[in-house]
Amino acid sequence: MKEKTLKILLENKGEFISGEYISEKLNISRSAVWKHIKAIKDEGYAIESVTKKGYKLIDYPDVMESEIIKSKLKTNIIGKEIIYFETIDSTNDYAKKIAKKSSEGTIVISEEQTKGKGRMGRFWHSSKKDGIYMSIILKPDILPNDAPIITQIAGLSVVKALNKLNVDAKIKWPNDILINNKKVCGILTEMSIEIDRIDYIVLGIGINVKTLDFSEDIKNIATSILKEGYNLNRLDIITLVLDEFENLYLDYINTKNKQIIANMCKEYSALIGKDIYVIQFNDRKRAKCIDINKEGNLIVQYEDGSIKELISGEVSIRGESEYV
Repeated sequence: MKEKTLKILLENKGEFISGEYISEKLNISRSAVWKHIKAIKDEGYAIESVTKKGYKLIDYPDVMESEIIKSKLKTNIIGKEIIYFETIDSTNDYAKKIAKKSSEGTIVISEEQTKGKGRMGRFWHSSKKDGIYMSIILKPDILPNDAPIITQIAGLSVVKALNKLNVDAKIKWPNDILINNKKVCGILTEMSIEIDRIDYIVLGIGINVKTLDFSEDIKNIATSILKEGYNLNRLDIITLVLDEFENLYLDYINTKNKQIIANMCKEYSALIGKDIYVIQFNDRKRAKCIDINKEGNLIVQYEDGSIKELISGEVSIRGESEYV
């Protein structure tokens, strides 16, 4: 009942709601309402209580509970169902287990991951309450070969949201978001296919928000939003990212216009015009990034003058002396 009491307060944030109304709505006693309100206050929620007026939610802590996220979202599909965990091994792994029976737009989100993962099986740093760790279940009517566009849309959603929050973020092709040339966000797309159709896509997004200390092996390439000088609320980031994602995702599903996505990826690219190293297995070649084509593939020119189109699943990219 505490969660239902909180939901009523969230739906009426900034307005007084009488204890009598909550009591009748939930079919509980007034004393039970008071106990739930007290428990909610103890969790860090700012609630004003006034005799004969009732209770008014003024502010809430930086937690990612499903009802709080839903109360801030403006989406129609994404986030209508949100599954919240205090801790989990991997939001992507859980999402894959429930994907077939879940509706499109279902989100799995956790305060902590014990086995977070990134591209090519790498470990993803997932400290408790320091970041955003969420996975979105999608069921787009597109061909499996077009699935990489979903990763690009996710990257654009994060970078556009951060820039709207005055954070100067860029995209490092294909799935990293950078601040000051260090990685602040990773995106992992996994899917299940049946011959020539997509059964489902699980889109994982991990964002370092408040982490200040990173392990030795990643401290030179990883950062967080707070470490770069931006003190943002995780809820503000989540809701803006999801709003941006739904707009871009539905527009693409309806129009199938890849060029629009490619143009935006170029606009926010951290690589175009830069010299990089292209790494494939043990092979490391120096090249210059010159474009991103309509299919979302990176176009590079090697030192011998040859031009090649790179597919994201086949290579890694590094800068000449740093991450980019």
